[in-house]
Amino acid sequence: MADPDFSQFKLVPKGHSFEEFHQGQVFEHHWGRTINAGDNSIFTTATLAHCPLYFNAEYARAHGHPDVVVNPMLVACTVVGISVEDLSEAGGPFLGINGLEFHRPVYPGDTLTARSTVISTRESASRGNFGIVTWRTEARNQRDELVISYERTNLVAKRRGAPQ
Repeated sequence: MADPDFSQFKLVPKGHSFEEFHQGQVFEHHWGRTINAGDNSIFTTATLAHCPLYFNAEYARAHGHPDVVVNPMLVACTVVGISVEDLSEAGGPFLGINGLEFHRPVYPGDTLTARSTVISTRESASRGNFGIVTWRTEARNQRDELVISYERTNLVAKRRGAPQ
């Protein structure tokens, strides 16, 4: 088999540049995600999270839950992932998450959807071809109950040729 001719494949830019974000802008992230029991088991095992609420249904029921509880860190990772296409797919270093709150448990079979609001934008003082954007993200389950919220900050590249 011959090597592919990579010049035949057009690169399609993804994501948004710094200039495309403005305070108050809302993104309704179009992909939701149903978290299943397998997702929870694999994530919990791989991260060595030994809390029995995440893998022992009888233990979870004895503590008032209808089923195992989805590992909250899986919930956080899933929601960040849902938001990437709209917020940070163009690249730029992740600067952190603040104010992370888990409002209610997530159970296998729950479908999460998310929306993010731009809460601030500013020029980077140290990197002239980047800006700093902070979003507030909230995710809800299929019953429209808030399950998680946080603020996330990224360095976001400016458009090519933008003044530095």
